[in-house]
Amino acid sequence: MRFELELTDEVRKCWSEIENDVVKYPDEALRQKAVPISKPTAETRALVDRMKAAMAESNGVGFAAPQIGVSQRVIIYHLPGEDQPIRVILNPRIISMKGEQVGPEGCLSIPLLEGDVKRAYEVIVKGMDMLGRPFRRRATEMEARVIQHEVDHLDGVLFIDRADPETLQWHLPVDAESGEPELALD
Repeated sequence: MRFELELTDEVRKCWSEIENDVVKYPDEALRQKAVPISKPTAETRALVDRMKAAMAESNGVGFAAPQIGVSQRVIIYHLPGEDQPIRVILNPRIISMKGEQVGPEGCLSIPLLEGDVKRAYEVIVKGMDMLGRPFRRRATEMEARVIQHEVDHLDGVLFIDRADPETLQWHLPVDAESGEPELALD
């Protein structure tokens, strides 16, 4: 189900102050189904480099190509505290889901909003690496959540579509003197 989020002028103003290349809601690029990659090319490597830069600049954990307006089935992620390079999956496809976890999610394409999302606790994802080799990976907990979130992006699904609407909450900048949000949301 597609959740339509109403953005106030205050939220739009706050977003306009965020300087990065991340496509923001409600841009239609975020709602399109991304196209598979037949094999990695120099353009694929350049795309992944752009994605890595955008994710790092925004302090993100995961990122999907549509978030920079590119309709290709590419995701990247790097878990906090992980001593591994950024993982890249081309044409990811979740082939198995087990268990359940509920936890907070946000999105670089919908800055400052967070809500609880029910996800599988464990997934097995199949995809291709940057050399064009097929692989599969089993992921649990946070890694499973991130993979599901990013694969959703490739299908035009946003976390707000899966979030419990009662838990959606804006986290706006706070004025240091008053302790009140700098922007009021009506």
